[in-house]
Amino acid sequence: MEILEPLLVESQNTSRDVEFEIAEEIPPWKDQITVRGLVVSLMLGTIFCIIVHKLNLTVGLIPSLNVAAGLLGFFFVKSWAGLLSKFGFSVSPFTRQENTVIQTCIVACYGLAYSGGFGSSMIAMDERTYKLVGVDYPGNRMEDVKNPALGWMIGFMFVVSFLGLFSLVPLRKVMIMDYKLTYPSGTATAMLINSFHASKGAELVGKQVHCLGKYLSISFCWSCFKWFFSGIGGSCGFDNFPSLGLQAFKETFYFDFNPTYVGCGLICPHIVNCSVLLGAIISWGFLWPFISKHAGDWYPDNLGANDFKGLYGYKVFIAISLILGDGLYSLIKIIAVTMKEMCGKSTKQNLPIINETQDYESSRLLMEQRTKDEVFLKDRIPSWFAASGYVGLAAISTATIPIIFPPLKWYLVLGSYIITPALAFCNSYGTGLTDCSLVSTYGKIGLFIFASLVGSKGGVIAGLAASGVMMTIVATSADLMQDFKTGYLTLSSARSMFVSQLIGTAMGCVIAPLTFWLFWCAFEIGDPDGPYKAPYAVIFREMAVLGVEGFSELPKHCLAICSGFFVWALVVNLARDVSPTKLSRFIPLPMAMAIPFYIGAYFAIDMFFGTVILYIWEQVNGKDAKDYAGAVASGLICGDGIWTIPSAILSIFRVEPPICMYFGPSS
Repeated sequence: MEILEPLLVESQNTSRDVEFEIAEEIPPWKDQITVRGLVVSLMLGTIFCIIVHKLNLTVGLIPSLNVAAGLLGFFFVKSWAGLLSKFGFSVSPFTRQENTVIQTCIVACYGLAYSGGFGSSMIAMDERTYKLVGVDYPGNRMEDVKNPALGWMIGFMFVVSFLGLFSLVPLRKVMIMDYKLTYPSGTATAMLINSFHASKGAELVGKQVHCLGKYLSISFCWSCFKWFFSGIGGSCGFDNFPSLGLQAFKETFYFDFNPTYVGCGLICPHIVNCSVLLGAIISWGFLWPFISKHAGDWYPDNLGANDFKGLYGYKVFIAISLILGDGLYSLIKIIAVTMKEMCGKSTKQNLPIINETQDYESSRLLMEQRTKDEVFLKDRIPSWFAASGYVGLAAISTATIPIIFPPLKWYLVLGSYIITPALAFCNSYGTGLTDCSLVSTYGKIGLFIFASLVGSKGGVIAGLAASGVMMTIVATSADLMQDFKTGYLTLSSARSMFVSQLIGTAMGCVIAPLTFWLFWCAFEIGDPDGPYKAPYAVIFREMAVLGVEGFSELPKHCLAICSGFFVWALVVNLARDVSPTKLSRFIPLPMAMAIPFYIGAYFAIDMFFGTVILYIWEQVNGKDAKDYAGAVASGLICGDGIWTIPSAILSIFRVEPPICMYFGPSS
């Protein structure tokens, strides 16, 4: 199910006039990439890298900043153009396509600050983390230490960051047009950009913009209000409100008043939201409490919350099994369909055909859909170019990475590049459904597997390095597909999007290490009593140490349960494909179900709340729901996303919330 926003044109135009007007407004792909856009991208990319590093080294959770990037890109270029106009300089028009390219470049730049492993795998190699884990900790060796240095970090970024951009380019049509994946943040960003560049005479668009601005303001003000009660470390306030009771709160079942997740619920299909809630009920409602009762038998009962030998191991690996089962089934299905088309066995038309007997509204929507498809497919990125690019970069990386990390042999690097595209597809597919990118989860797959393969002599460094490689590739491919969705909805050229991704990634390969180096030199990174605790560093190093011992160190029955869920994901997908439409639309999506297994049930409650609002709205006034649900959802997501900037700035300057609102039992 795809969300269709009306094009920003006069409603009086005929379908033929609409098509002509849109075609006239779309600049060539080279004109969509401008010098001023690249300068703004460089400035904002640096700012966003600092924000991401700050969040990564404190709480370890990074929200989607796509909408904030689109908004600030618009603001900077408009301010720039206005200033030049006052001095009498001629300024070229600022189009939505240029705005989209700027947003894409910024996202590609700051994305490496997270996916590069600066707060997890990379910093887990350093001596500070080695000492935090314990010099006497079994398997934790001084030989497995590599301290950060600017030279090798920049080199590592350059040899691995570009592969993700080439891995899924041939599947862009499948993901965006055939599967019609929502990519909620990408859709919200597109609607925001479209609203900025709306035609003044479009009555419906004007109302949509007003609606978006209204809910953006509400979301921003609410997020600001929540901050005052969140306390130090964000452990208090409305984000931890036991709305369903204290016992349910312990199992992460609560409504946390997060506008972003409610907005995702409004913009995602009902089956996605219901699948997420079903996954939360199965995992946090039944499975985890059941396994917890066997503490002391299946696993030691005195382990920490993030110890892979305990309940945490079940959470991570069962979620992985569901994700892999769903993603690999879809990948095999796509390969089969693609091969069938290549052999000439399929003659299905990709573009919609307008029926003369349809009413004006249906014809307009079909014309709009056809225009989007034509623009998206116009400037093709040849499959041979993507394939040769991936192979060439993989060859360079295979020869280079063993020089930086000697324990990670060339054949292991090559093996990772063979399996990583499948993982990249899984992550991109899941992100398109739920807006949740499980980059760290896939990184843990590589960490555990490669640490096990190398063994005690260098397995920790090899596992952490492989984790960084896989995280970077998986993350950049998902970001690219998210931005392709934005470009599809803003009528931007796929080629300009791809080129801007390349430029933004090149910027990030330098800016992300430089900004991290500022933090590393200025603060005691990893200090448990300091502001920059780097919480994932210890977790990743402990997992690498565990990986050296192999899967036999996992809790009892963990692999058996994982195998069961993997097979179940395959069976459910097969049932969806062979069942009639009336039945298949009620069959849950395993990929969506897997997300709460690992993260928690709270965001599933928020998303389900959003889908309930949308369902009631559709029953009461279907036309208004169709016209304005996307605007409301985008406003909620944008407002909360924009608030992350001032909140991060407050955090950087160590301005803590003044109140900790805490809830507990009455006696």
